[in-house]
Amino acid sequence: MILTNLAIFASGSGTNAQRIMEHFQHHPAIRVALVLSNKPDAPVLGRAANFGVPTHVFDRRSFYETDEVPQTLAAHRIDYVVLAGFLWLVPVPLIRAYPGRMVNIHPALLPKYGGKGMYGMKVHEAVAAAGDAETGITIHLVDEEYDRGRILFQAACPVSPTDTPDDIARKVHALEYEHFPQVIEEWAGGPTQPAPIPSPSPEG
Repeated sequence: MILTNLAIFASGSGTNAQRIMEHFQHHPAIRVALVLSNKPDAPVLGRAANFGVPTHVFDRRSFYETDEVPQTLAAHRIDYVVLAGFLWLVPVPLIRAYPGRMVNIHPALLPKYGGKGMYGMKVHEAVAAAGDAETGITIHLVDEEYDRGRILFQAACPVSPTDTPDDIARKVHALEYEHFPQVIEEWAGGPTQPAPIPSPSPEG
């Protein structure tokens, strides 16, 4: 059986990346073949090493001005790209190299609390400040704008008036850990036959 190869991009701790690597560690058809980060000291690199997954670190110049990252993905025969806490806007040529095959997770129910600068605790602080009764996660395809690609999956959790941003973060992380690996598995072809999904429409 031909394996489907995933690459994970992450900028920080990599807890979602670890869950994904755990999920696919003994999968019959899908594996995490590469972890990439824009930070040489990101803890996600150590997590990848614990699973024996190769890593690649790049800087802003090489990401936006060279073919280093696409060539690295090609060298590892990457079929699908997962953004798991990766904070930079992906260059258009890289997005076009993986049409409909690049996915991101956002810690809110898009279209609320999306866009440039809305990530991590900033999102949870905004939810708390707004007094929202619920929040959640959105897993979506990546296009040329922040958080605008076609939505594949959403899950919600309640927010109480006494919840702090840290409380909200814990609830959202629980949803991420529960759903992200399973959605990736379905999106990347499931346990038997990898099959690319259609490209998102121009309207996103």
